[in-house]
Amino acid sequence: MNGGNLRTNRNENNWLIGGIIGVGALTALTVWGRKRRQIDFANKVVLITGGSRGLGLVLARQFADAGAKVAICARDSAELQRAQEDLETHGAEVFQAVCDVRNQDAVNEFVEAVFNRFGQIDVLVNNAGVIQVGALENQTPKDFEDALRVHFWGAFYTMQAVIPQMKRRGAGRIVNIASVGGKIAVPHLAPYCASKFALVGLSNAMRGELLKDNIYVTTVCPGLMRTGSHINAIFKGKNQLEFAWFSLGNASPLTSVSAESAAEQIIKATKNGDAELIISVQAQIAAKVNAMFPDLTAEILGLVNHLLPSAGGIGDNYATGLESVSFASPSFLTANLDAASHRNNELKPNENLG
Repeated sequence: MNGGNLRTNRNENNWLIGGIIGVGALTALTVWGRKRRQIDFANKVVLITGGSRGLGLVLARQFADAGAKVAICARDSAELQRAQEDLETHGAEVFQAVCDVRNQDAVNEFVEAVFNRFGQIDVLVNNAGVIQVGALENQTPKDFEDALRVHFWGAFYTMQAVIPQMKRRGAGRIVNIASVGGKIAVPHLAPYCASKFALVGLSNAMRGELLKDNIYVTTVCPGLMRTGSHINAIFKGKNQLEFAWFSLGNASPLTSVSAESAAEQIIKATKNGDAELIISVQAQIAAKVNAMFPDLTAEILGLVNHLLPSAGGIGDNYATGLESVSFASPSFLTANLDAASHRNNELKPNENLG
């Protein structure tokens, strides 16, 4: 009896020791692999869609500070010019051009122009985005189509354009800025979330298939960020109330991170070639809870939806955030977020909040 128990204990200890050694070996292999694939951004060429304002501009600044050459595109030429002047103060060599990522021909022309200017593209950051905020009853098929054209098809077009030359060179980094809304369907953001879910799937599929070519695809899922982009978001239904809750949520340091902090994390993940980055502790917890307890998460989100504005107001029409200000927002509670709007080129020179 005692001999049998002793042998059992020894076997259990052997399994335990073996498991510990195995975990340690896998951890060491992961750390070694990450260090081996790290890159230096000095003299690298970084293409950022939606790089004229908000997170895209903050990323461009930080890539420039790391010594990269930067190519940016957006739909507003004046906005791009301001962004170029901003980036040149960081010592960056900048190429900018108008490009609507929803148009594949326009994307191909822009990518070709970047090749002609710099000779290669080392890093692609798919950052261009659109967000429509409102009750589901006020969202239309066109809202869903527009979100998919920007977030899914726009990213697909740019990846298709740069991947062949990355394969020829045997190296490349692709960063797709998705959202925690691509993991959890947040109420009043249905088109945004549906399109970000699609982008997460596309990005993960690209990761698995391109590793053989030494191309590392990183899927980024930020939570709320203080980029200042709330004023250019689209609000439907009771737009002033929608803008109020959206801007207040984005403004609080308890629920959001600064654009600068988010950009630092994204650049580090790009350097390491990480598969995924979820930004903010709140977003990380939410994603894990949703994965483990989807029914509970759905019930909580259903309760949240009851607290949000009902349908009505301007209905299926839309207004920008700048057109949706009220006594509730902007206010002292949104001061840091509103300052980001000025800092990150979200406002035109002659525009002011409230």
